[in-house]
Amino acid sequence: MPTPHNFLAELVGCFATPIAENPTVAMIESAFRHHGMNARYINCEVQPAALGEAARGARAMGWRGFNCSLPHKVAIIQHLDGLGQSAATIGAVNCAVRRGDKWIGENTDGVGFMKSLATLIDARGKSIVVFGAGGAARAIAVEAALAGARHIAIVNRSVARGRELADLVDAKTLATAEFIPWNKSYRARGEDDVFVNATSIGLYPDVEGRVDADLSAARRDAIVADVIPNPPRTLFLREAEARGLRTLDGLGMLVNQGVVSIRHWFGVDVEASVMRRTLEDLFAI
Repeated sequence: MPTPHNFLAELVGCFATPIAENPTVAMIESAFRHHGMNARYINCEVQPAALGEAARGARAMGWRGFNCSLPHKVAIIQHLDGLGQSAATIGAVNCAVRRGDKWIGENTDGVGFMKSLATLIDARGKSIVVFGAGGAARAIAVEAALAGARHIAIVNRSVARGRELADLVDAKTLATAEFIPWNKSYRARGEDDVFVNATSIGLYPDVEGRVDADLSAARRDAIVADVIPNPPRTLFLREAEARGLRTLDGLGMLVNQGVVSIRHWFGVDVEASVMRRTLEDLFAI
């Protein structure tokens, strides 16, 4: 009797623009192979005007879910049927999950970053500076505050978005928050413990993009983190290393949020080490 085969894979993926530099596809598909899952992850170049059509298409094709990256993490909300608690609090979605016939938005960015940060420092009682006020920045600022951070400073060029995020942290958490206009080079303060680039500055192909920040006054035990996964060693991190500061690349956050996304979609806990090893091999770390 011939062995039957199932040629219909479960589909998930990522909607973003630009998308070519996003290594999530290689990372997640390595976990699928390792765990013998009949699933595929597809990177999709989706322009802002086509985001609603992309979400409807994923529903029509029976996708299990999808990630959203730049610039869709806030805009996708209007195309979903509901939000999980974290996404509702943060006001941004990076992971849509099919539950029955509904798309539910979740946020795994902040949790992913905090698990990565915990390998170096306990956020409780710390003062954290976040550069940016987009989807990743919103997730990191809120999750850091919920994890017990004492103070969150939002450094952003858009006054309206920066103040909105600082107000959100003030309203939803016990941390204090402030907005710092990024209209000139940001000068680090000695009382801050962690500096996080949560913008797209430094993302491939603009690998020499520079975060306009002067870290000369940062404490010697401060941590400088970046959410950019490609390349992992951004100019921001290289400059921090040159000053003797501890650094945290974006791969840990990417791996951790991937683990949570797969759990949302398939109810499977995959091995993070498999995905981390895949990324390290890709970037020759």
